[in-house]
Amino acid sequence: MNTVSFSAKGKLLLTGEYAVLDGAQALAVPTRQGQQLSIAPSEGTGLLSWSSTDMAGHEWFFAKFELAHFDLKSTNNEAVATRLQTILRACRHLQPRFLPAEESSCTAHISADFPLNWGLGSSSTLIALMAKWSAANPYALLDQTFGGSGYDIACAFADGPIVYQKPAEGYGEDRFRAVAFDPPFSAQLYFVYLGKKQDSREGIGRYRALASPQNQALIQRINALTQATLDCTNLSDFEAILTEHEYLIAQTLQLPRVQETLFGDYPGTIKSLGAWGGDFVLATSPFSPEATQLFFKQRGFDTCIAYRAMV
Repeated sequence: MNTVSFSAKGKLLLTGEYAVLDGAQALAVPTRQGQQLSIAPSEGTGLLSWSSTDMAGHEWFFAKFELAHFDLKSTNNEAVATRLQTILRACRHLQPRFLPAEESSCTAHISADFPLNWGLGSSSTLIALMAKWSAANPYALLDQTFGGSGYDIACAFADGPIVYQKPAEGYGEDRFRAVAFDPPFSAQLYFVYLGKKQDSREGIGRYRALASPQNQALIQRINALTQATLDCTNLSDFEAILTEHEYLIAQTLQLPRVQETLFGDYPGTIKSLGAWGGDFVLATSPFSPEATQLFFKQRGFDTCIAYRAMV
């Protein structure tokens, strides 16, 4: 075995949250931040030693697995180890020659360059990296592990913004297309972290309970808003698109908009991203960068990142 390394980008979903699960076209952007995986041979036979470090370089997880069945030998976090074991076994199921039992022992190390509670894709980048290492189809691996639409997997290796559409069936790579989304008002766009990592599966469960998969009117309107976002050239039109999108998803989920609950006095427009209720929101701002940061900081939201610093 040779030493190899891979990197995968994080993701943010600008349009199409929830509806992307049912085939709506969604605008997504890869982030500058992501995760890196390196694999190196080690002494002995038949063992995989895994370690994970945060952006400060602190090891927060370690585990050892034997290669025959990926049985766990030791760890500092059984819940995380069990999830990783599921991924390893799914890789083996999709690619039977992945890490055969007679293989020399190896060490795998994954490191993040963003806080893991930000919701930029610690799970999706892991799946993308494991698919790269094992040569498994990443969308098939996602289906067998975490589930979801797959837009985050597409972002992991994308070079820029994409429009993603989940196919009705199959695992082909023709799920997305690169788009030229670089709005002239991008200097007035910010990502604000709400302070907690949202459980995407919980949000998906609510959507599934309330929205019909046959809701073609919702999908068609989301498709139109995604295209309008791509075509938009001025901030006021962009804000109108975001507001309509928020009302549409709020009606579907039977939840209030984040601007109503947290930012009622904000003069710009705020849109939820991904699973509602946590992670990042997108904010337009009429203020200077300094005044924008100050507004959110005074309300307890210390992480406010300019669009171009993130995407």
